[in-house]
Amino acid sequence: MTRILLADDQRDVLEALRILLKGEGYQTEAVTSLAGIFSALEKKDYTLLIMDLNYARDTTSGQEGLAAIPKIQEVDGTLPIVVMTAWASIDLAVEAMKRGHEIFVTKPWDNERLLTIARTQTELAMALRRGRKT
Repeated sequence: MTRILLADDQRDVLEALRILLKGEGYQTEAVTSLAGIFSALEKKDYTLLIMDLNYARDTTSGQEGLAAIPKIQEVDGTLPIVVMTAWASIDLAVEAMKRGHEIFVTKPWDNERLLTIARTQTELAMALRRGRKT
């Protein structure tokens, strides 16, 4: 089953993502904090994580989200992570890419581009997991 975990602190963003992805046949679950990501990953297996970088309203650095990415990968090393941010700065995009995250989406996002990324990443993740089970 293709299950996508959506992580953003804004419920309207989560709802928009849920509607968009449901229209493509994906099952989604949403969390609103970094702690929520780890809790969800402990309970279920996901095919893709689409996460916002910034969970602190008093900063625009996105460092909280960036710092969590290696920890998420320790929990599930095959989980593709699509990094999103409303703070579409070059510095943040470069920092995310330095940490190995070439899949970077600025908000507001282009629906077709986001769906293409979701399709590609879920297919790759499922193929990788199938390969590891054989």
